[in-house]
Formats: sequence, structure tokens, C-alpha cells
Amino acid sequence: MMPENGISKTTGEFIQGIDVLEDYILHLDTDLLRNLLIDRTTYRNILWATTDYESLGAGYEEYSEILPELITGERATVIQPRITKTQYAQCGRTRDKAEVFTPSWICNKQNNLIDAQWFGRPDVFNTETETGWASTVGKIVFPAAKKTWKKYVDAQRLEISCGEAPYLVSRYDTVTGVKIPLEQRIGLLDRKMRVVNENAVSDDEWLTWTLRAFQSVYGYEYQGDSLLLARENLLYTFIDYYRTRFEHTPDIPWLRKIARIISWNIWQMDGLKYVVPNTCRSIREELNTLFGIEIKEEPCPGCATEDIFAHTGTYCKIQDWRFKTSRRFISMMKGGKSCARL
Repeated sequence: MMPENGISKTTGEFIQGIDVLEDYILHLDTDLLRNLLIDRTTYRNILWATTDYESLGAGYEEYSEILPELITGERATVIQPRITKTQYAQCGRTRDKAEVFTPSWICNKQNNLIDAQWFGRPDVFNTETETGWASTVGKIVFPAAKKTWKKYVDAQRLEISCGEAPYLVSRYDTVTGVKIPLEQRIGLLDRKMRVVNENAVSDDEWLTWTLRAFQSVYGYEYQGDSLLLARENLLYTFIDYYRTRFEHTPDIPWLRKIARIISWNIWQMDGLKYVVPNTCRSIREELNTLFGIEIKEEPCPGCATEDIFAHTGTYCKIQDWRFKTSRRFISMMKGGKSCARL
């Protein structure tokens, strides 16, 4: 019998649901899950960065890495979307980490503001209702020769403190848990995929511009469980659009390719320091004195002065796909070139 959510090892089919069970991803391809867990800055795994799981024992400590064996097998349901957590757990995360998820209709309103500015007109992708929306009918019309569909797909977008990434992809409403049909999705990446669907003539062109669409959206998150959910939501979004186009599930090489992009573009970061969580360290200095060697220890200068450029922690890297190079995210604060458009 096919599980409600995830992948059937026998048929290779993805059954879309709210929760993505990591067990099914692992059984399909170990490299796929490894890509979803990797931190591209440290080349270790992403961290839990929350105390919510410490009661489960060794390996679940706040700054331990999230390992495949900790979230699969008997622990396959450890990580779940926020909507499935208890009210107590939700309130605790709101209090401790200011975690507040936005209803999809509000995400849509804010995303519409971005597109209204880009297109120079409102209601491009949908018409808003009081607490909802209705997708527009017909092909999206682009405003001028310099603002083509390809320019729109390449336009870089960033969701800060992204949680489960509701502004980028809208598989479900993160507040109600209701699944959203493909044709009604309102995420920034969903909009790019609608444009690709409407304009790509050949299958090769569709695949090329789908890759570029995924390369153009970014997001960072502090807590590891939410980060993994965001990455899974982007992966399953690719599967949704691929299956609609080709009427079959993407093969493993394509899933790995997309997962690699996602692991670069959706990354773990302390958004106040621009470093990997919990990597700032004090500075120790040995001093020769009349009384022998003394150890002088001072706190991280960035933490002490709130100077974002002076932290001793590991500054996060992201990939600039057009220039085929990685760079520190904080370089954008100094006017970096391509990534400064995020």
C-alpha cells in the first residue's frame, strides 16, 4: 500500500502531502537526502539549532548535526511542518526564536507588490480577494522588450528567515496546512515556473529554464528542522511541475541536480551575524609577563560591538550561478556584483 506522503520504492512515484518523510527520500537515493542535509559553507551537515529535540537523546543537541539516521527509520516522523506541532511547541518557538508563519494569502499580497513593481501593473498572476486569490487566466504578458520572460525567470529573489519557505513555494498553507493546487500557487518560484510553462517550447528549453528558475531563488533560516522542510518543499515543487510537464516522475540524476542547487540556495545562517549558527568564538592570546605566560581572552569582536564584519564565526557562502562561483553572503553588504541584486 502506498504511504500517504513520500515515495514508493516499488513504483518510484511521489505522493504529494504536507509532510515529506525523509525515509522515502533515503530509500530512493541516499545522495538525495545527503544533498538536502549538507551545509555548503562547512561541508558538514546542517545543525539542529533548536532545543526542541534534545529530549530524544544523544545527537539531538542544539548544535549537533542533523544526521540521516536521526530522522529516518524509527525516527522518520521526527521533523514535521509547524502546523503539525503541538500548540505548546509552536508557542515556544514563537517566544524563543520569533518564529511566526505567514498565511498564504498574505504571502501572496506581498509577492504581488514585487511583481506589480517589476511589471508596472497590478494583478499579473492573480486577483486578490479578502483572504485569498484567484489566478489570472491566459498567458502572462510581458511589458517591454527589455523585460522578457527570461529576464523575469533570472531575476534573483531572497526570502529572509524563510522557515518552510512559504514566500518561495506554496505547496501548502503553513498556517492552516491546506494543500494548494498547482495552478493556484503563489510563491515567487511558482510564478517563475508558470512563466516557464507558458513560454518554453521544447522539453530541453523547459528543463534549462527550470534550472535557472531554481538558481534564482534564495532563502536562509536559522533552525535546522525548518531549513530541511524548506529544502524539501522546493524539491517536491520541482517534482510537481516536472510531472505535470512530462507525466512521469523525474529520474535520479535530475533530482540530484535540483537538490544540489537547493542545498546552495537555501542555507543555514544566523541572520543577525551572517555566520553559521554558534560558530563565533572568543579570541585567546598568550602573553609573556614577569610572572610567566598569561592567557588573555576576549569575546568575539563582532558579537561585542555588533559589527557584522568583525565576527570570528564562519561566514556563510552562497553560489552565484551566472558567474559559476561561490562567495560570502556578507559580501553583498559591501556592494557585491551579481549577488547584490538579490
